Amino acid sequence: MTQTTDRRASVSDNVTAGLLRQMAAGDLKPGDRLPGERQLAEDFGVSRVSIRAALQQLKAQGFLTAVQGGGTHVASDAGGASPALAELVRTDRAGFGDLVELRGMLEAWAAGRAARNAGPQDIETLNALVTRMADAPQDDQASLDMDFHLAIAKASGSLVYRHLLQLIRGTLAEMLTFHRLELFGNKEADATVLAQHRAIAQAIAQRSPAHARAAMQAHLDWVRRHYREAGID
Repeated sequence: MTQTTDRRASVSDNVTAGLLRQMAAGDLKPGDRLPGERQLAEDFGVSRVSIRAALQQLKAQGFLTAVQGGGTHVASDAGGASPALAELVRTDRAGFGDLVELRGMLEAWAAGRAARNAGPQDIETLNALVTRMADAPQDDQASLDMDFHLAIAKASGSLVYRHLLQLIRGTLAEMLTFHRLELFGNKEADATVLAQHRAIAQAIAQRSPAHARAAMQAHLDWVRRHYREAGID
């Protein structure tokens, strides 16, 4: 193999890794169409030959699929079996009890990381979501709640955590809808959840990992108490 071929392989490997990072972080989601080769070449600052080689590698590994006349897409099953898990907990709410307990450990950690790593845009996003929660109708609360937790994942700066959250995204969305519409769907509970989310956002904005972890843990402990009271544990 010549030195030029080695260098080209190294460049395409870097592109492959970059696209995988975008998929792992959820910036490229299952079913998303990738930009064309020309745009990708500009984005990565490499030749279209290197882009083509990277795409071929990802297709061979099952991460990308070519659609006749429709470009290249992220494989619909890339990243795990979240739809199957979501369907399972939809029929057996006890699974949500397990997930709340796990979230208590993972999300408290992520909130602490976010307090250390969040950029100005991350903090602005969290504050904007809290403001929207205060004014949004009941039907929009679950979606905003989901966006808030995803924003914390992004602010944490942990690619591994963002990927884990993407794996269970469908299940988490189902869970938050259950919370808002069934488990504690009333104005008093909504006000409590809003105050808890505001406390989390403020601790992150104040760069206090300990307070951010404590605020997130307090929120999820409160949720877990509702599960126990409802006999779901």
